[in-house]
Amino acid sequence: MPGALQLPIVDLSSTDRFSTANSIRQACIDHGFFYLVNHGVDEELVKKVFEQSSNFFSLPIEDKMKLVQRNHRGYVTLYAGKLDFTSSSAKGDSREGFYIGPLADDLNQWPLEEDLPSWRSTMETYYEKVLSVGAELLSLIALSLRLDADFFEKLGALNDPLANMGLLYYPGGLDCSDEEIYGASAHSDFGMITLLATDGVPGLQICREKTEQPHVWEDVPSMSGAFIVNIGDVMERWTNCLFRSTVHRVLPPGQERYSVAFFANPNKDCIIECVESCCSESSPQRFPPIKYIDYMKERMRLSYGF
Repeated sequence: MPGALQLPIVDLSSTDRFSTANSIRQACIDHGFFYLVNHGVDEELVKKVFEQSSNFFSLPIEDKMKLVQRNHRGYVTLYAGKLDFTSSSAKGDSREGFYIGPLADDLNQWPLEEDLPSWRSTMETYYEKVLSVGAELLSLIALSLRLDADFFEKLGALNDPLANMGLLYYPGGLDCSDEEIYGASAHSDFGMITLLATDGVPGLQICREKTEQPHVWEDVPSMSGAFIVNIGDVMERWTNCLFRSTVHRVLPPGQERYSVAFFANPNKDCIIECVESCCSESSPQRFPPIKYIDYMKERMRLSYGF
């Protein structure tokens, strides 16, 4: 049986940036996950996002299908994707999703204002706010790696970043008895960092040692008002595996579960290669340099068949 895990807590409002950076460093080495508190995203806004998410997923399927995913934006049906591409299960993951990408490129799909009033403006506001939190967090991660605070900015990672957010809905009470079905099957995220807001319904689990078999899973409780932050594969590559991109999954909940995941991904042309502070003679570079867009396309192909 998995045990419950108490993740480290990082306070974004702390004035001691170097102490905060050291806390982040330890959390990313030990867990690859941490709670982020005092992040500055208004609780009322988060509440509105969850209400509007529920409003969308409550629509009849034919209305949701009008916004079915194109260009990785829009509605994803139940069982449409499987995050664990090594799984032998014939069915996809038991969740629905709605994905929103960079606001300036006109590729996003939106419900009509008359159908869901204020839906678009709520999501756009949240996207901008969390993108800003992500940028602040990345400056602290840079400090934690003994780099300049503006390292990722200078690298171009934050110029027109391919950040996207997923509204995720896990229906309760599905019959999963015939085969092993997960709300989200075991996977690691492939961007820089992910900031997750949940509705408090349990289900998220992490496996800290992804190379060991059998996997040992630990429950991640939600913390009121906090984001659950995790390191993605791109950050693991940048740090030469010093920071861990931890495998995680969501069990199929017995009741409805909503979450909002914000994936802070870099600019498409950003080169992902080991940062100087993480390479040495004793720890040579493990991965060849790669453009983020090329890395992302390969991961999307494996997970979703795109």
